[in-house]
Parts: sequence; structure tokens; C-alpha cells
Amino acid sequence: MATIKVTQTGSPIRREKDQRATLIGLGLNKMHKTRELEDTPEVRGMIRKVSHMLSVEK
Repeated sequence: MATIKVTQTGSPIRREKDQRATLIGLGLNKMHKTRELEDTPEVRGMIRKVSHMLSVEK
């Protein structure tokens, strides 16, 4: 299956609790941490929710 490379570029400080939980769900909890995730609709939805704090590559 295809993968997406996601890097956290924004801080979760002073963000809503659900946005912080979404970052943890994606496996991102520190600045500049990168994960390769499967390209599924569920992951895309989570990325869309916190897109202002992420950098995404295919």
C-alpha cells in the first residue's frame, strides 16, 4: 500500500485537546518528528484535522 511521510512542524501548545490527541494518534508528539503512515482515508482525515501543524510528502 502507498505511504505518506508526515512531519510535525507546529507545536501543540495552546491547541485543543482533540488536536493534541490526533497528533499522538498519528505517532507525532515532538517537533520535527517524522513518520511514514499508510495512505488510508482514516489517516487522511487525521492529517486534515491538524494540517496546520504538519508537513506532508508522498
